[in-house]
Amino acid sequence: MEEYWDIYDRERRKTGRTHRRGDVFASGDYHLIVHVCIFNEKNQLLIQQRVGSKKSWPNLWDVSAAGCAQAGEDSRAAAQRETAEELGYSLDLSGDIAKFSFSFRNGFDDWWLVKREIPVESFCIQKEEVQQIHWADAEEVQQLARQGAFIPYHFVDKLFVMRESMGAY
Repeated sequence: MEEYWDIYDRERRKTGRTHRRGDVFASGDYHLIVHVCIFNEKNQLLIQQRVGSKKSWPNLWDVSAAGCAQAGEDSRAAAQRETAEELGYSLDLSGDIAKFSFSFRNGFDDWWLVKREIPVESFCIQKEEVQQIHWADAEEVQQLARQGAFIPYHFVDKLFVMRESMGAY
């Protein structure tokens, strides 16, 4: 099934055009990506290990959920959908906002940092994308990153501090 994304301009305004996943981006075209970081009371982050068949970052550990916003979705809807698809969990983000965003060559990346008490048994992972999940503390995530086993986000070591300072309570 083909996937389409809304195209944004440099000022993050929708252009009314869409982009088909896999096609080359035109100069000045941007799309939206979301990352969801679910923390618990113990300041642990729910992490997932990607399946080996993924084109990008196979077998590496990642934050709770992530993906591209589909055409017609805003950041919140995309974050909720990605969480439901990958983790089989309906995460209500209606009272939350993305905690930070940054731009990259062809897009904008919104990061949702939330605190929820969810037993691991409540999740039903999507076997086509996710091998396993578990709650990890900052030390474990940093160790995985040092070993090259975690997607190389430049600030993964800061997520645990940012969670509290950015209001993910």
